[in-house]
Amino acid sequence: MNVRKTWLAALATASVATLALAGCSGGSEPADDNALEMWHNSTTGDGKAYWDEVAAAFEEETGVKVTMTSVQNEDMDGKLQTASNSGDMPDVFMARGGGKLADFVDAGVVKDLTELISDDAHAAYGEASFSAFTVEGATYGMPVAVLPQGMFYSEDLFADAGITEEPATIDELNDAVEKLKASGVEPIALGAKAAWPAAHWYYGFALRACAEDVLQNIAVDLDFSDPCWLQAGQDLVDFAATEPFNNGFLTTDAQEGAGSSAGLIANHKAGMELMGGWNAGVIGSLTPDGQPLADLGWFPLPATDGGAGDPTAMMGGVDGYACSADSPSTCEDFLNFFAQAEWQEKYADAFDAIPASKEAQSAVTDPALQEMMAAYNEASYIVLWLDTLLGQNVGNALNAAVVETLAGSGTAESIVDAATQAAARG
Repeated sequence: MNVRKTWLAALATASVATLALAGCSGGSEPADDNALEMWHNSTTGDGKAYWDEVAAAFEEETGVKVTMTSVQNEDMDGKLQTASNSGDMPDVFMARGGGKLADFVDAGVVKDLTELISDDAHAAYGEASFSAFTVEGATYGMPVAVLPQGMFYSEDLFADAGITEEPATIDELNDAVEKLKASGVEPIALGAKAAWPAAHWYYGFALRACAEDVLQNIAVDLDFSDPCWLQAGQDLVDFAATEPFNNGFLTTDAQEGAGSSAGLIANHKAGMELMGGWNAGVIGSLTPDGQPLADLGWFPLPATDGGAGDPTAMMGGVDGYACSADSPSTCEDFLNFFAQAEWQEKYADAFDAIPASKEAQSAVTDPALQEMMAAYNEASYIVLWLDTLLGQNVGNALNAAVVETLAGSGTAESIVDAATQAAARG
């Protein structure tokens, strides 16, 4: 049975509905109850220190040692796929949910946590936050953060450019781009080297162009024939023609170093960036003093003209962690350990992010994140990142086609064709 296909029918509504904040792997060695291996994507700074602190506290309480491996975010999916193919999965690993997680379920390499997540975690988080990790009614991950998409910007650079209000429409965004250019800074930072940050722009235009039911059904039928998918591509082409992105955006990293797109915001070299909710923490880690950017602001992706999508709808995701199928029972113990309010509050502080636990959301003090959290609560519906929702094969093809189009070697039609062809290959 293809678990992913049957899961998609059940998940499509859950993954697009409003998310309140709130087999055998084969070949692996027998589990060691006194040791766990964890892969996470925090390579430096407070995030890495947070996971080291969690591991030390868990070992002190239980005697179980957790060995941490930091994997660069852009490398995580590929490394996990290699580990899955070789039957050598880490006990605990970062999970993005959606079709990507369903592929691991289909391969039999991830543990069913439905009866293993504590009652306290369920009560603190609410069932909606688990929806991205639900496959065929079973739960396969513990959420840690909710991550809505939007525009992060420098309030100081906006003021210097004479931008007095946050853009609410594409026309107003275009006007802000021109004012930022005239002020001498890059208007929009884009780290397209990794493909997915560029694809976020297509996702955003699709969110505005496509009706909710089209977005609900795309994960199930993988049918890109609705005209809105082509319209999203044309909206992207038209917007890119105004040259809003930083010089050299095609070879710019997203999150590594001062020259990355996040670094350009952190060092006041660019006015704004379209990114997910984790970006406030990344930007803060790249400022000259390594502290949160004092003038960081946030606003939702502006609405486009004539689209069928609700202008209050948001793109977003839920980060979490899963256990491999062969992991010892101490794996789920570890998940339940860091799901406690104390550790979720520390997560919010370390990552400058919105924690999944409603009990811990009072720890969010960053004004930009508070504004983001309010918009997320008021959104008419939330759509999971398209590459996550569609799974690795279709998602990667879509992302690559967007980059080719921004590079001048593709068109709106080629984006839709690439996704359609990848879906046909299965």
